[in-house]
Amino acid sequence: MSELPALDEPRKSSHFYMGLAFFICLLVLLVFGLVKLNAWLEDEQQAPVQDIIVSGDRMFIDDRQIETLIKQSQPGSFFKLDVNQTHQTVEAMPWVYRASVRKRWPSGLEIFVVEQQPVAIWNGDMLLNQYGDAFDAQISSADLNSKITLPNLYGPGGSEQTALQGYRNMQSLLETSNLYIVEMFLSERFAWNVQLNNGIKLNLGRTEFIDRLQRFVDLLPLISQQDRQVEYVDLRYDTGLAVGWKTLDKAA
Repeated sequence: MSELPALDEPRKSSHFYMGLAFFICLLVLLVFGLVKLNAWLEDEQQAPVQDIIVSGDRMFIDDRQIETLIKQSQPGSFFKLDVNQTHQTVEAMPWVYRASVRKRWPSGLEIFVVEQQPVAIWNGDMLLNQYGDAFDAQISSADLNSKITLPNLYGPGGSEQTALQGYRNMQSLLETSNLYIVEMFLSERFAWNVQLNNGIKLNLGRTEFIDRLQRFVDLLPLISQQDRQVEYVDLRYDTGLAVGWKTLDKAA
């Protein structure tokens, strides 16, 4: 009877090694499955981003450009797509002011954009939005003619918001006379010069430019009664103004 425990030793050893082998096989299969799953997730053909839906009021944003840009910057699968990076990519586009991005199961991407609203051309090669922020975007002459009319504003760097606010204040005053500003120049010393749609150039100086512009509006009916065409009006006086008349050659 004392020899029976010795007979159970090979059985216990056999069960132990069988269990160990099973565990190792299970572990190998698990690792292999994780590797295959990761490869499948990274494979765009297995789980591509199929639908990119862009929403929001937009006039200049090209939806196809957004889709192309996302696929170039995020070439992986739907599961590997980085929403934060995609958000940064979309908001970096010139015509996008703000954007939100979220995934839509199982293979879609929803993008809501707030488009830049151009209100002026800044220094000939930039645009200003409604907040006075300059942004680098191209706008064709066809768009300007058919979609929107923008004044040309010029000024030193960093004066964008000052220039835009001054333009708005002056334009609000001119609207009562059916006039609008075509070009406005703000000098390094912050002196204001504007050109109106009727061709008249106004020199308003540095201070009290709104009061001086009001003086021009008040005297415009009197000036318009003259037989000669006005070239410029200098309003840098405490009272009154100086009028420059076009010569016959210029008037012709």
